[in-house]
Amino acid sequence: MTEHTAGRFEGRTAIVTGAGAGIGRATALRLAREGARVVAADVSAPRLEQLVAEHGDLPLVPVPGDIASLDSPAALVAAAGERIDVLVNNVGIMDGFLPPAEMDDDTWERVLAVNLTATMRMTRAVLPVMLAAGGGSIVNVSSEAGFRASASGVAYAASKAAVNSLARSTALFYRPQGIRCNAVAPGPVATEIEAPFRSTLAGEVLGPIMAATIPPIATSEQLAAAITWIASDDASNVNGVVLACDGGWSAL
Repeated sequence: MTEHTAGRFEGRTAIVTGAGAGIGRATALRLAREGARVVAADVSAPRLEQLVAEHGDLPLVPVPGDIASLDSPAALVAAAGERIDVLVNNVGIMDGFLPPAEMDDDTWERVLAVNLTATMRMTRAVLPVMLAAGGGSIVNVSSEAGFRASASGVAYAASKAAVNSLARSTALFYRPQGIRCNAVAPGPVATEIEAPFRSTLAGEVLGPIMAATIPPIATSEQLAAAITWIASDDASNVNGVVLACDGGWSAL
């Protein structure tokens, strides 16, 4: 585990979506260890219960629920209370690496709902609180797939490219009000996200590319280090950036 910076988020409140496992869990724990009160959101109540049970010494506020539901953003903002200093839009799902001709409507709509629409709604929900306070930091967890098509199916790639654009647009509109919005784009990470190939064509086209180019698999803690850095005042001049955290994969 990379060393955390004690007190970096002291007195601040953060919301982390998808906090029950993987990158979200590691990020929630790191923010809490660095002083933040963390509203931890996840679709799995048992995962959140386990998180709190294992780390009862940390200021974690569990809020279970489907991030794609219309009620989730308001519930998370209410749990945060009067201030929201950091939002980490982390939650995401894969699409089975489906090409366009094989993409079914249910998969397309669910992936876009979770990965993109929920990110927009959470951003929209926290902005009034951040604007009233005169500042805040939003971090969208994107993907290498947002840069190029060889890392996923069409729905996931489209959603993550849009998440990158959402971060840049948010940064542009609200930078005069002291709000920063950036994205962090992981490559392969050891998480619990399900990523099966549901397409023979995808295996034939993407399999050889990924086998030849994929970098070493990162840990969730490595991504959490990047996310908390870009969310912090240490990155106060970083805004509208999509930070590749992919072991150099996007440089190939």
